[in-house]
Amino acid sequence: MIENGDDLINEQDEPQETITRVTGMYKDWFLDYASYVILERAVPAIEDGFKPVQRRIMHSMKDLDDGRYNKVANIVGHTMQYHPHGDASIADAMVQIGQKDLLIDTQGNWGNILTGDRAAASRYIEARISKFGLDVVYNPKITEWQASYDGRRKEPINLPVMFPLLLAQGGEGIAVGLSTKILPHNFIELIDASIKQLQGKRFTILPDFPTGGVADFSNYNDGLRGGKVRVRARISQLDKNTLVITEIPFGTTTSSLIDSILKANDKGKIKIKKIEDNTAAEVEILVHLPTGLSPDKTIDALYAFTSCESSISPLGCVIEDNKPLFIGVTEMLRRSTDNTVQLLKQDLEIKLGEFEEQWHFASLERIFIENRIYRDIEEEETWKGVISAIDKGLKPHIKHLKRAVTEDDIVRLTEIRIKRISKFDIDKAQQKIEALEEQIAEIKHHLAHLTDYAIAYFTRLKKEYGEGRERKTEIRVFDDVDATKVVIRNTKLYVNRAEGFIGTSLRRDEYVCDCSDIDDIIVFTKQGVMMVTKVDSKTFIGKDIIHVAVFKKKDKRTIYNMIYRDGKSGPSYIKRFAVTSVTRDREYDLTNGTKGSTCLYFSANPNGEAEVVTVLLRQAGSIKKLKWDIDFADILIKGRVSKGNLVTKYPVKRVELKEKGVSTLKPRKIWFDDTVQRLNVDGRGELIGEFRGEDKLLIITQSGMVKTVTPEVTMHFDDNMIVMEKWQPKKPISVVYYNGEKELYYVKRFVIEQEGKEEMFIPDDPKSQLEIVSTDWRPMAEVVFAKERGKDRKDNLEVNLEEFIAIKGIGALGNQLTKDKVNQVNLMEPLPFEAPQEVHADDIEVVDETEVSDSENSKDDETQTKLF
Repeated sequence: MIENGDDLINEQDEPQETITRVTGMYKDWFLDYASYVILERAVPAIEDGFKPVQRRIMHSMKDLDDGRYNKVANIVGHTMQYHPHGDASIADAMVQIGQKDLLIDTQGNWGNILTGDRAAASRYIEARISKFGLDVVYNPKITEWQASYDGRRKEPINLPVMFPLLLAQGGEGIAVGLSTKILPHNFIELIDASIKQLQGKRFTILPDFPTGGVADFSNYNDGLRGGKVRVRARISQLDKNTLVITEIPFGTTTSSLIDSILKANDKGKIKIKKIEDNTAAEVEILVHLPTGLSPDKTIDALYAFTSCESSISPLGCVIEDNKPLFIGVTEMLRRSTDNTVQLLKQDLEIKLGEFEEQWHFASLERIFIENRIYRDIEEEETWKGVISAIDKGLKPHIKHLKRAVTEDDIVRLTEIRIKRISKFDIDKAQQKIEALEEQIAEIKHHLAHLTDYAIAYFTRLKKEYGEGRERKTEIRVFDDVDATKVVIRNTKLYVNRAEGFIGTSLRRDEYVCDCSDIDDIIVFTKQGVMMVTKVDSKTFIGKDIIHVAVFKKKDKRTIYNMIYRDGKSGPSYIKRFAVTSVTRDREYDLTNGTKGSTCLYFSANPNGEAEVVTVLLRQAGSIKKLKWDIDFADILIKGRVSKGNLVTKYPVKRVELKEKGVSTLKPRKIWFDDTVQRLNVDGRGELIGEFRGEDKLLIITQSGMVKTVTPEVTMHFDDNMIVMEKWQPKKPISVVYYNGEKELYYVKRFVIEQEGKEEMFIPDDPKSQLEIVSTDWRPMAEVVFAKERGKDRKDNLEVNLEEFIAIKGIGALGNQLTKDKVNQVNLMEPLPFEAPQEVHADDIEVVDETEVSDSENSKDDETQTKLF
């Protein structure tokens, strides 16, 4: 039975139970709670950039401000008069403001944003408002006030902040049903953007993090929902077995970063020897690597598997008119700048009114004393008569005043002391009036040119407070790190070819290669079926496996050569194809699809090699030619669904390898993109050259190091790299360097004799330094001599380095350039020289590579060539 629609009573059950509907209470109470959390706790206001607790802290600090430091515990206690919450939340909020090093001068242990160490207890640390905070945050005359929560005091509705403070500090909060995450931006860049806004110019602002690091803002989306910022630690190579992390991503600490590296090492994603944390005022984390491990690959692995790279999703949400507003950082800055202009205008108008009042009374005072009007009140017996007498005496002299004389003005005149009247100086009074007139004129000029005044205001802020606030986070576009290419392959893959199983637990079967648990494996069977699957302990593919390997996505250089029989007794076909992308765990038939088809020959070639094979037929009927050779180089590379070219319609006994082949692919062009400091094959940046499998890259650094490396798109490069080019083994390297020990300049020429070895070619002395290096065949240098006291400066000397010294070993000291003092050495245009042409075996014939659609229906039935 239901009564009044509210209570449900079941008379049959004992004891009786009453259910109360809470729909109305939930709706009202929860909405009130959500609104309170959003407006009063979690989300900052757009007007001043403060959350309520932050605003109350700053107001309390102003109440207590006397120029000296106050105990934070004292400030927290004072803030509790305005903020109806516990002291712990106030102290935490104050520490966060102090760590941003903008509004508060701190003293004591305020924690460390780099290590994550907490601040000392509030009774041990002290704070006061910074000069910048006093300059831009407070102005009681233009502040709107409201009663505090208990009605005993007044607190500001919003502080008159004349600076884009919210963007400078950033803000983060989680409310009920929404959140906000506004990233911090650079102090100087915000001021520059505000000036551009006032000038009507376009501007762009990007975050700048106090922890530094390197960030990719390509998808920042103006700080709106849906944007993403990728932040990386700054990692460099200290030596061949040590990496050093000097800056960390925003939102991490050295402790959390080290923990993530250790976890990745435990899971086998990366391989490290040990970690040292030497962080103090600056970050320094040393990552020691095992011998023989690539530092470049480890750097990418750190980005792929640890907190050395993190993704931040900004969300611009603020409070405006007691409502949440989702807004981008560009619009935030525009509104902040416009608000600053209005606050400056209000301040000027208040000052103008004050100066005009001072001018008005100073003029009245002069009239009152200069015309001896005070004598007119000597015979008056009533207060009303005194006021009337002064008013009557002033009337002939007040036509030039800007407003009428009030009774309050006259009362102020009666309060002037006799001593002041007796010492009144007309000239000084006139000077004071003229000074006030100048100040009034200046303020009126500022009001008439408000934009120029605001620009000058921002320029002053930049000049006074911008020192030491340069950008910390480097802006760079990141290349995506392919995790499969950088993961440490610490698991062994096995195959049972006959039964058709692959996996990491088949230890008694055939070993294939090392792999990782995130790798994909490509498998081919004798029936002409291909499948790509994830690494697992044991996976069934299909009987008679003929090839297993780690699969590389978008790999166009690995070419598969295949000859298969169509059906049980059909003709045989030959094909070449690449596998760039497939659906995982799906079977692909590489034959014509006829039942009973089988693979007669198969090879996988990582650089597109094309071998020569011998086809042997079975003796049947009147076949005259039972044996002949086929060169895969004559077969075009098509899609994997291509039917292929006809080999023979007769039964094939077997196919044998006769001769290994060379690559039929064109040399790979490699570019260097200076923006991301990476190599690429996509045509971005400067073309380095065309590289074959055996070609190397020559790297020379300013520190005097030279090495040759196989070019890989995963490589990292130091900032002090000065030469990067395709290495020609016979081409000499010419060097002019300063020998710190001998204090003289030397010249040397050498060729690299040991490939892949990193070598120093200048002495290992702190004073030694590389002056110039050239990889030209016949380089020329210009020596500019220093002027010696009492002597004329020597004329510049041109030196042909090829004739100056013969080619010697890389460790040779070289020949002394000159005994005279040298100002500098400049590299000149080289002498003409025709370099010897490189000849490669695969230059003789190159087969064009063609692409065929991977569509399952594109069978190449019509274009078949009969080879026999």
